[in-house]
Amino acid sequence: MIMQTPRSETVQGSWEHFPHQADIGVRGIGPTKGAAFEQAGLALTAVITEPASVAPMEAVSMTCEAPDDELLLVDWLNALVYEMATRRMLFSRFTIRFSDHSLHATAWGEPIEITRHQPAVEVKGATYTELSVKQDGQGRWIAQCVVDV
Repeated sequence: MIMQTPRSETVQGSWEHFPHQADIGVRGIGPTKGAAFEQAGLALTAVITEPASVAPMEAVSMTCEAPDDELLLVDWLNALVYEMATRRMLFSRFTIRFSDHSLHATAWGEPIEITRHQPAVEVKGATYTELSVKQDGQGRWIAQCVVDV
């Protein structure tokens, strides 16, 4: 059986899932580091539901600090997991801004509607497994890690 890797592409970049035993890898790809982090956020949402089904109606601000880009990615994704759980929301649009070792983000989304969003799994958190934030040979930024489901 051939398994297709879910993927989405936009002008701002793309996201995809990659297989990892019982968990799921999320990868954001973009022309800038911020776009790659935004796409990683979309990939996280896509683990749970189809991002296109989530209306960007309510804005939530987040700030994360970490000594390097990889740890900042984990903190960013875990901040999204926290906001999803505590606010009972899903997010479908993101803006990211970096300053020094800080990330300032706004995520837009809406409250979860079980019948419409049909959440597939609950993401418990981002891990350090296969954690990487780097530019590839074409200059694209790739931000990835495995999330525990």
